[in-house]
Amino acid sequence: MADSASTLENFIQCVSLNSDLSVLPLSNTLFFSKNNSLFTSVLESSAQNQRYLVPSAPKPEFIFTPLTDSHVQASVTCSIQLKLHLRVRSGGHDYEGLSYVSRIETPFFILDLANLRSVNVDIQSNTAWIQAGATIGEVYYRIAQKSRVHGYPAGLCMTLGVGGHITGGAYGSMMRKYGLGADNVVDARIVDVNGRILDRKAMGEDLFWAIRGGGGASFGIILWWRIKLVPVPETVTVFTVTKTLEQGATKLAHRWQEVVDKLDENLFIRVLIQPASLGKNTTKRTISTGYQALFLGGINGLLQVMRKSFPELGLTKKDCAQMSWIQSVLYIAGYPTGTPNEVLLQATTSSKVSFKAKSDFVRNPMPETTLDGIWKRFLEEENPLTIWTPYGGKMSKISETEIPFPHRKGTIFMIQYLTIWFDGDKSTNKHVNWIQKLYDYTGPYVSKFPREAYVNYRDLDLGINYGNGTDFIQALGWGNKYFKSNFNRLVRVKTKVDPGNFFRHEQSIPPLIHAPKNFSKGEGVDVMH
Repeated sequence: MADSASTLENFIQCVSLNSDLSVLPLSNTLFFSKNNSLFTSVLESSAQNQRYLVPSAPKPEFIFTPLTDSHVQASVTCSIQLKLHLRVRSGGHDYEGLSYVSRIETPFFILDLANLRSVNVDIQSNTAWIQAGATIGEVYYRIAQKSRVHGYPAGLCMTLGVGGHITGGAYGSMMRKYGLGADNVVDARIVDVNGRILDRKAMGEDLFWAIRGGGGASFGIILWWRIKLVPVPETVTVFTVTKTLEQGATKLAHRWQEVVDKLDENLFIRVLIQPASLGKNTTKRTISTGYQALFLGGINGLLQVMRKSFPELGLTKKDCAQMSWIQSVLYIAGYPTGTPNEVLLQATTSSKVSFKAKSDFVRNPMPETTLDGIWKRFLEEENPLTIWTPYGGKMSKISETEIPFPHRKGTIFMIQYLTIWFDGDKSTNKHVNWIQKLYDYTGPYVSKFPREAYVNYRDLDLGINYGNGTDFIQALGWGNKYFKSNFNRLVRVKTKVDPGNFFRHEQSIPPLIHAPKNFSKGEGVDVMH
């Protein structure tokens, strides 16, 4: 392989030859090589997990930040011609760093879509076209600019890049009313392995099905989503109520499990659980359970629902606040009351931590004794967090096979386990071992055959592809956990649209067969016809 400088030079020349320069001339300022002074800052700009930015982590040969769809098309063509492995990044939130680290294949480069962030809202048709590099915060802001009574049911973290976010499903505080972000996509534009831009009609219903929940970077590069907007009231209500062990947190958490999926679908109550100091001047710790909610309606309606369905929380009027839907987005994202909406336009990652996460889906309430065991393990760890996300409502009414995301009817809630540390590689093994032991402990109390997992909480412990040779049987282990029986259909779609497995990473969908020999020479295969 040629050195980095000549590799980049060849790539720039190739992209120039294959881009539509009449739309926008190609500038060298869009490329960042390892010896560029801005390389590190661009690499780290949206990377969420510091574990994968340590010196020992593999680095890309260069980063390309395209300005047009044509640049993205050319990147696919040129990476095939130059035999360069491609990683696509829209937001950098992938938990295992798959969009900016390649553990199994080098050399590689990053195609960073951060400059492709247009959001075009059309209230008349109740839709919006959004570019893959836009953050979900920007999408919410642009919708709210046009209307107080429209929203979109996607994520709760404002720096999520919508390109990858929606490919995994995209859940949020309106999922019980409207389902996932991916359930509310009506069209898309994607660059396929032949460098063509395909919309829903051109790609066909199989591929359109696969990209809405089948996980990112397996089938092509998402350029645009066309999303369906949903109605929201002019005024919604939020609250956060915190209970510690000393205030009966265990019994309350058990009761929440019994009722949460049966609540009015306009009400979303998630639980954030973590250790907290016991008193002001003590090193003793307890467990804090925070009940955070959005109700699509006013305070009086909320109190009526809570008195009937979940009186154990003891919610009062003074616990609640009424606001617009866009203000509730800021509230749930953790911004202080009164923060201007414009903060959503500057939403960039402030994360400088290392973390490891896992996920589970719960179908029967965990006994109080099991919860006690979780609390005990939490008090042994420095910075653990678990978030319980409620199901029921619309989530129980959509078929498991409607899109690849299969975790639907029968699920009470989803669990995200997280542990955070600040000293880089030094204590990684300790924290990873802790979360694995917690995961082993909860195994008997969560979904089984398979033990389900959420693809947007990537977990390489579940299994890994090894380069371009991974086959269906190898991938079945992790594939069934993320997609259940939908995995088989995803593999069939992959085999049809990318038989040579060009779009690949450590947990990408594998094809059943490999492409003809001429594929590796960049001649391409017309697999759509």
